[in-house]
Amino acid sequence: MNHNKQQSSDGGHDDDAALSDFLASLMDYTPTIPDELVEHFLAKTGFQSPDLRLTRLVAVATQKFIAEVASDALQQCKARQATVVRDKRDKQQKDKRLVLTMEDLSRALHEHGVNVKHQEYFADSPSIGMDPASRDE
Repeated sequence: MNHNKQQSSDGGHDDDAALSDFLASLMDYTPTIPDELVEHFLAKTGFQSPDLRLTRLVAVATQKFIAEVASDALQQCKARQATVVRDKRDKQQKDKRLVLTMEDLSRALHEHGVNVKHQEYFADSPSIGMDPASRDE
């Protein structure tokens, strides 16, 4: 039995060829996220590779992740604003713009396994955050 025919019947040879073609196509593709930025963050994690294809592969995966999160956040925003419109039926909605909130983004990220804890902004007294010299006045 020919070794190449056995790989081809299992699909292994075809998968290898498709992977090789895909990796080769990354050399001609310019991702949205610059190579230098990807290399910087990969280096911060301790990963370094001279192969530009790996850097571009990470860039493409990151771009896909960001697009999915943005799409999910948009759906969260639309659902939230549709609820607000239903609750205020008597008020005519003139402004059709969507306003993305941190809550929309947090929910979308949570669906992808990323938990975001954002700081609660409040002041205990009106003088918090003021210059110490002006507090006494």
